[in-house]
Amino acid sequence: MQRATIGSLAELRSTGLLTGKVGSQPVCVFWTEDQAFAVDDRCPHMGFPLHRGTVEHGLLTCHWHHARFDLASGGTLDPFADDVRTHRVDIAGDDVVVTLHDEASAVDRHLRRLEEGLEQGLNLVIAKAVLDLLDRLGPARGAAAAFATGMQFGTRNRDAGWGAGLTVLTAMMNVLDRLDPADRGLALVHGLAFVSRDTRGRPPRFPLAPLSSAIPPERLASWYRRFLDTRSGDAAERVLATAAGCADQAELARMMGTGVTDHVFVDGGHTIDFTNKAFEALDHLGWERAAEVLPTLAHQSAAASRSEETGTWRHPHDLAAILEPVQHGGAPEPGDDRASDQDIDRLAWTLLEDQPSGVVAGLDDACRRGASYEQLARAVAYAAALRLVRFHTQNDHADWDEVHHGFTAANAVHQLTRRAPDRWLARGIYQVAAKVFLDRFLNVPAARLPGRRAEASPPADLDRLQECWDHQGMVDEAGSIVYHWVRSGKDQGAVIARLGAALLAEDAEFHWYQTYEAAVRQASAWPAGSEQAALILAGAARFLAAHTPTRRELAQVVRIATRLRRGDALYEEL
Repeated sequence: MQRATIGSLAELRSTGLLTGKVGSQPVCVFWTEDQAFAVDDRCPHMGFPLHRGTVEHGLLTCHWHHARFDLASGGTLDPFADDVRTHRVDIAGDDVVVTLHDEASAVDRHLRRLEEGLEQGLNLVIAKAVLDLLDRLGPARGAAAAFATGMQFGTRNRDAGWGAGLTVLTAMMNVLDRLDPADRGLALVHGLAFVSRDTRGRPPRFPLAPLSSAIPPERLASWYRRFLDTRSGDAAERVLATAAGCADQAELARMMGTGVTDHVFVDGGHTIDFTNKAFEALDHLGWERAAEVLPTLAHQSAAASRSEETGTWRHPHDLAAILEPVQHGGAPEPGDDRASDQDIDRLAWTLLEDQPSGVVAGLDDACRRGASYEQLARAVAYAAALRLVRFHTQNDHADWDEVHHGFTAANAVHQLTRRAPDRWLARGIYQVAAKVFLDRFLNVPAARLPGRRAEASPPADLDRLQECWDHQGMVDEAGSIVYHWVRSGKDQGAVIARLGAALLAEDAEFHWYQTYEAAVRQASAWPAGSEQAALILAGAARFLAAHTPTRRELAQVVRIATRLRRGDALYEEL
């Protein structure tokens, strides 16, 4: 317990104010209404010295942003500011002695402030809470606590259920250890800020209770498929709530994966990506939280649009009809994982053919030759990544989203297939392959691959990427720099971290996080330094360069929070 004499009672009564330090902590003591009150001499909002504020009727006002505090408790009347810490004041003769308040419950306070920041959309509050949690609990435990708080808030406060916010938060948690340590807090803030935006102004969610009888998982799975087919969202939710309490991870993955592949490429690929992200969130949270998380997918899955009902999937090629044998009979039996990386590479290029029948035949043939579902899904994801690499900038800018949807859905199918290699879930491999075929016109003309351009190879220097983020239109340059860095044998992890830093520096939109995280996962599925990994990461670099720069406000908020934690006097700068 730290204590110190700050000054004399006579001076305090005369001036109404004393300032000093208890240890290294600056404090100020106010005399008002014949009482002494001590607080930190630093506004919790932006660090302005509170001794330069004013006190009236027990209310302390900071004069920088006009945050107001109850002088007795330190509680703020303006939630953007946070409470200020108060301290005990004793009068010993003529000495004014201040004893610092014990912060034994600081972690609980930061978790509470994080939730308040989420509720009110206060990014600075979110950032300060995250940085304090990382500091007090350590990087791993702090990140887990921030993630769990965001997940709990997001699942409870969005009536529509799982959405973009929880997807971004999970994606950032997935790649956290691939980022530079200095960027990890920023990544969490990005995800949490997205959760806050995704829930703001929406009604809360009131979950349905599970059924009380013992029902076999296989029966629940058949019910779930029926209720999705008939768009019965409440019934599907209650089935999931029940299954979450009795089915294991693989059974739940089969149930939900089969449900979202019963119809063709539902909701533009978002539904299967959301489903996969919910499973990945539970990998971080612990599967005892399944009943809290998984039922949030039910209504979105039941309401999802179905591609077989759209004209683009029916004409000029009836893709839904071509997929009918797989849809009704499941994917062919997989091989025993005999396919080599070269075989998977050749299959991916086959999937870029101009005839849809060749796409289905290529997948079927790969099964017969020994490819596993994981290998088929990896080939489709690589083919989808090549759509990004070969996307020509003469296309409409909005069409980046078309190729993005194929790539991120393919990544989701790949991850789900690894979790539960089931023939019904594996229908998603064929569906995404059809989506890759559908996007062929966005590679006409096809941008030249980075390693096959006529110009000399650029130096493998990642510092040159910054220009690509700062100036619009440097799409091919960004892809080329990344490709040649990876192929030169340099550290592939450095590229992943640098692309992550570029993403987090921007006020990014939903699809950007999805594309980056999918590229990290897919590049890591191939040998480091390989042609495939290089092209996948080059595709992500091209996507980011096509969408930058932005206003870059959120990164500035986190820089401010970082400087405030260091004690920098922001108010003194010109």
